[in-house]
Amino acid sequence: MMPKNILIVAGEPSGDLHASNLVSDLRSLNKDLWFFGIGGSKLKKAGVDIVFDISQLALIGLTEVLKNIFTVGKAYASVISRIDAVKPDLAILVDYPGFNLRLAKALKKRSIPVVYYISPQVWAWGRDRVNIIKRCVRKIIVFFKFEEELYKTYGIDAEFVGHPLLDVVKVDLPKKDFFKKYGLSEDGPTIALLPGSRALEVKSLFRTMISASRLIKEDIPGARFIVSKHPDIRIDLYEDAIRGLGLEIKLIEGDTYNMVAASDFAIVASGTATLETAIIGTPLVIIYKANIITYLLYKIVADIKFIGLPNIIAGKEIAPELLQYDAAPEKIAKRVMELVSDGKKLSAARRELAYIKGLLGRPGASMRAAEAIARLLG
Repeated sequence: MMPKNILIVAGEPSGDLHASNLVSDLRSLNKDLWFFGIGGSKLKKAGVDIVFDISQLALIGLTEVLKNIFTVGKAYASVISRIDAVKPDLAILVDYPGFNLRLAKALKKRSIPVVYYISPQVWAWGRDRVNIIKRCVRKIIVFFKFEEELYKTYGIDAEFVGHPLLDVVKVDLPKKDFFKKYGLSEDGPTIALLPGSRALEVKSLFRTMISASRLIKEDIPGARFIVSKHPDIRIDLYEDAIRGLGLEIKLIEGDTYNMVAASDFAIVASGTATLETAIIGTPLVIIYKANIITYLLYKIVADIKFIGLPNIIAGKEIAPELLQYDAAPEKIAKRVMELVSDGKKLSAARRELAYIKGLLGRPGASMRAAEAIARLLG
């Protein structure tokens, strides 16, 4: 069998994770595959030849992209140059639509077939992007059943494989053992803080979370707070927010799923972590703040009522959302205390989250995606 060259492009951390698992599954089906493209540490570990590292591309919103337009341009030029040199047999584009849909057009001109993995959120905003996908993408592999139905109404070859997080999110430490491992007391409620996977998110949200935690502590003296530290973010960004506030906080790195499972409640930055928390079944509130220009543009173009993935999937608010000006310490603390102090509300939230998990399909999504791509490769 002749070796095949495959371009893969993932522009942010969650995409890097799912793309790396997809590469591993593809290689298990066909060892004669060589991958190159844009990605991060996980794709690099999976053996992909990285043309441009995503640590320079993990941008949030329009203004951040504009401020880094030359970096984005450099990444695009680098990958186009390599495409023209290698002439890949197939391109796999992972999420990151602002960049990847432009790239899809360039690949179409070069007669390189494109598979899109992790759909752009065209159901939320940018339905005009459906036309680009129809024109330039051979097949789109989606994580939600409603996405498959939407794309098929436009005559696009879409395949629902389930959500790969069902294979990724694993809890392997009982709550009692988790507390013992990190020297934590089991008395009083435990609240997890997940401020995001990007430095900009931590800068924007973590101090707000800490301030809300102080207010919760005043009302619930026995409450304790544990923080998911992202391995790619400097520890001083967390320590600077905590310093001088007189609040005991435990930073935990590399054990997020066990941490969330051991917690009674979670305050989570909008993004993939909200769905991970839902899969684990820990009740949560979702918060987010963006640059004011980015936020106003979102309000203008957004075609959905919610921003959190659990709420979007459910079609209703099962996790309270506190966005922009509502993401204030006093408002966050109030919502958390309302829920933490009410056992019936917590039980109802857990039932809703179990329902959401059931809508994500069954385990094995990444392998099913790999099999679909392998069929395209012949």
